[in-house]
Amino acid sequence: QLQLVESGGGLAQPGESLRLSCVGSGVALDYHTMGWFRQAPGKEREGVACISGSGTSTIYEDSVKGRFTISRDNAKNTVYLQMNGLKPEDTAVYYCAARTVGFRLTFQTSDFGSWGQGTQVTVSS
Repeated sequence: QLQLVESGGGLAQPGESLRLSCVGSGVALDYHTMGWFRQAPGKEREGVACISGSGTSTIYEDSVKGRFTISRDNAKNTVYLQMNGLKPEDTAVYYCAARTVGFRLTFQTSDFGSWGQGTQVTVSS
């Protein structure tokens, strides 16, 4: 059974950077499309970035384009989210997720069958 554990969240000031990590266990992530999502208080969970199993294809939500970068190291069974130029509106709980059926890059939460427990990111001065 695939388990995902996120880390790397914390408190950052506007303009600073954080790198989130998501480590998988139980199943190799090589063939899984992976996504990062976030959920702010009172808001729906939204997709932030998604990456193909090989790492050659990515998509980003418009508000993070040019600031966030998703990457993966399949040898380490790990997916990353590098977040630069953080803004207060980036404050949320961030989740990584794995598509367990299908491979298309997407932000549809229903297409992802395995989720981590989330890591809090707070951006405030």
